[in-house]
Amino acid sequence: MAAHSLTTIKTLAGMRCFLELAASSSVGLVPTMGALHVGHLSLIERARQANQIVIVSIFVNPLQFSLHEDLAQYPRQFEQDQLLCQQAGVDAIFAPTVDILFPDGTEQGTRVVPPSAMIQVLCGRSRLGHFEGVATIVARLLHLVQPQRAYFGQKDAQQLAILRRMVTDLNFPVQIVACPIVREASGLAYSSRNQYLSDRQRQQATRLNQSLQAAQQAFQQGDRLARSLIDSVEKILSQDPDLSPEYLELVDPLTLNPLETIDQVGILAIAVRLGATRLIDNTLLDARKPILAIDGPAGAGKSTVTRICAQALGLLYLDTGAMYRAVTWLVQQSGISLQDRVAIAELVSQSQIQLIPDPQVGLRVRIDGQDVTQTIRSLEVTANVSEIAAQPAVRQALVQQQQTYGRQGGVAMEGRDIGTNVFPEAGLKIFLTASVQERAQRRQQQLQQQGIPEVDLAQIARDIGERDYRDSHRIHAPLRQAEDAIAIDTDKLTIKEVAQQIINLYRSRFPTSSRNQSES
Repeated sequence: MAAHSLTTIKTLAGMRCFLELAASSSVGLVPTMGALHVGHLSLIERARQANQIVIVSIFVNPLQFSLHEDLAQYPRQFEQDQLLCQQAGVDAIFAPTVDILFPDGTEQGTRVVPPSAMIQVLCGRSRLGHFEGVATIVARLLHLVQPQRAYFGQKDAQQLAILRRMVTDLNFPVQIVACPIVREASGLAYSSRNQYLSDRQRQQATRLNQSLQAAQQAFQQGDRLARSLIDSVEKILSQDPDLSPEYLELVDPLTLNPLETIDQVGILAIAVRLGATRLIDNTLLDARKPILAIDGPAGAGKSTVTRICAQALGLLYLDTGAMYRAVTWLVQQSGISLQDRVAIAELVSQSQIQLIPDPQVGLRVRIDGQDVTQTIRSLEVTANVSEIAAQPAVRQALVQQQQTYGRQGGVAMEGRDIGTNVFPEAGLKIFLTASVQERAQRRQQQLQQQGIPEVDLAQIARDIGERDYRDSHRIHAPLRQAEDAIAIDTDKLTIKEVAQQIINLYRSRFPTSSRNQSES
């Protein structure tokens, strides 16, 4: 088997040329400072799932180090990083020097200054200028690489929140993808700075995760007060006098505002000094119902299965078909030509769709306050919905609305990129599969039930195979099985049997949420 081709780029001209050659491909960016470890590799793997091209930037950013920090000592192991990227299937490393990115020196040029309320808390108190430096270099990288998605670890929760805010405020056309913390077997979160620790200190450092797990357990048992959750962490940290806490706070994961109690979700964040090394860690305390994401190829039974699961688990079914139909109806009512993509983009970006559970109709659909539950099933809407749904601006607007629902938790959604793109943070990801032959037979049966004359089974199978290829090779959000998704082969299984498997998995993984549903 031939080795994966890895391109190493060190200049802006080289980066531009590489991107021109990859112009028809989706790009995922993993920004790093090198000294790659398992945590970085998990980001690369996530990027590989959703993008055709993966670029890893390696740049030790002087702007984010203060005078007393370890810029000179920061680990640099470029050859080892190249080898890891090669093995992980990275397409290109972008490794510019300081002179390339800052030709007039690091003290000159435009800086990106995040909101003061976000950079003056947590790590910002002791690392003056750090997040300004992070935002400045990430903004430059996003501008130079222009990826569809950029990947960051949840361990740096403050950085993640600040970069999300920057991307929103500056309207960067990129999705910031948060990836879970990856830990060593001991529970210690992977970090480039772990190599500074002695064997004894590495053992001592495991108390960080132990203390956060104690808070997580208290939270799962119903504790929602910041003071008592923090007390549970301090109790464990105080057992080792070598651990010197710098801060321990409960904050909102998006705004970083301090929380006294958790209504929906909070981040319990910690920073400690252990000898000369500064370590950070955090845990997400989430009271929301987990998201159920179901992906798979056409004909695998996703839609019906998802509806059944949503009803049984008390989740909101995000009916994407109804959303696209509602938009189509609105375009028609507005008198806009289906070919006027600019006008449609403006209309859809300002519209708001509501999906409301209703015992009478199952799901009530409103757009801009108008109930369109029945009218979106008209023949006129049906005839034009495919053309509207194919427009990228429409898809982008609806994905944003779907993700807004997701922030509230407790939703179920099916598609081809739900677990990899729409809800990468979903608590349970399912990938339904079925053989092409099985799906062709199902489709043939559907056509027969609709009174359509006999269609050649072999032709149906060829059509399904061609659609699978298109779905898995499209530039935007291709069909992929998420790394953490559970695959279920639906061959020889009924719809009810598949749904029950998923319901059982959800209830097993989230017993508290399931118990609350059964009690409601």
